[in-house]
Amino acid sequence: MKDVLRIAAIGSVDDGKSTLIGRLLYETKSLPADKVEDLIRASKRRGFESPDFSLLTDGLVAEREQGITIDVAHVYFQTPHRKFIVADTPGHEQYTRNMVTGASSSSAALILVDARNGSLLQTYRHFFISHILDLSTIVVCVNKMDLVGYRETPFRTITDELSSFAVRLGFPKAKLIFIPLSASLGDNITTPSRNISWYTGKPLLEILETIPISAERNTLPFRFQVQHVLRSKLPAFHDYRGYAGKISSGTICVGDTVTVLPAQYTSVVTGIDVAGKRVESAQAGESISLQLSMEVDLGRGDMLVKENNMPTIARSVEARLCWLTDRPAKLRSRYVLQHGVRRIRARLDRVKSVIHPESLEEANTSETLAMNDIGDVTLTAAQEVFYDPFARNKANGAFILIDEVTNDTAAVGVFIS
Repeated sequence: MKDVLRIAAIGSVDDGKSTLIGRLLYETKSLPADKVEDLIRASKRRGFESPDFSLLTDGLVAEREQGITIDVAHVYFQTPHRKFIVADTPGHEQYTRNMVTGASSSSAALILVDARNGSLLQTYRHFFISHILDLSTIVVCVNKMDLVGYRETPFRTITDELSSFAVRLGFPKAKLIFIPLSASLGDNITTPSRNISWYTGKPLLEILETIPISAERNTLPFRFQVQHVLRSKLPAFHDYRGYAGKISSGTICVGDTVTVLPAQYTSVVTGIDVAGKRVESAQAGESISLQLSMEVDLGRGDMLVKENNMPTIARSVEARLCWLTDRPAKLRSRYVLQHGVRRIRARLDRVKSVIHPESLEEANTSETLAMNDIGDVTLTAAQEVFYDPFARNKANGAFILIDEVTNDTAAVGVFIS
């Protein structure tokens, strides 16, 4: 079975994200013939002599009228070696929250940079957010090389700027890849471009086929949040009580001893069901139902962990937030902290610093976070939170804050200690 790589296509407005994704769909023959014909006709109606591949993913009427991406579109294609799910995310600063949504479920990022404009503030912000979300590989696509005469100098300038930024950010050099290309004309997409002969690396599709897909979640500590308690009304299963949910990280086997949080008592796993079938073990990413040796009072959001590998348990937590709403964060304000399926009321007690996305300088005088700000804060929850620092366990180290008044997602956050 082919493995699946989830990618977020990220970049500033009009850097060519939608065009690149459309070109990948076209080059991998993932489009039916009638769709290609529709694309050609739609492009001609808009005055283009060649296909405008951005039309394949800019699906909303407002997007097509403005020529920008607003919502997140997910696109699927495959090659003989791998399947791909690409999130086409918006580049406009106003829609950064949508970009975060698309990137949060991805394993790698394609950050597009217009060769004419170089690295912009939004480029650095997107790079920073990709790092916060722990995307394993970042491929910087310097696009529109045809509009700078395929010259090497603009590419090297962007490479030097973002390489230096990655070092200051602490992003591993081995996981950062640069490639010059032209999405509209197809240079360096599936085959090496004669126009960019000075570039000796792989074309984009070959890079995507060789990005490692980590199985790290299976080796991390076992974390399982209960979503639902299952009881059967069938006479044959009169005593059945299962705790249903999705394994965030780690593995579990029949016979393992687990600790129930927040009660902190222990029990033994006596059965595991996956899709109605009894199994002996399960791993990260699987939706399962667990049976325990003793009846315990468990509800939605309670967590099962292995007794010898506990998460951090605390009410006061240190976190890094990316603020997403136009309602500024204010000290002592109350929000709903959603960690997995668990929702807890929480208070913003301190804004420790606000981090500039380009210089990475920290301002320590702010008592608020404005839209698109990235900052380190202290939150106090009404109940204990069972978490791991994001750097150690991505699956159990992220959360969102919800505005109690508007019910909007106010921020995405990661636990940092």
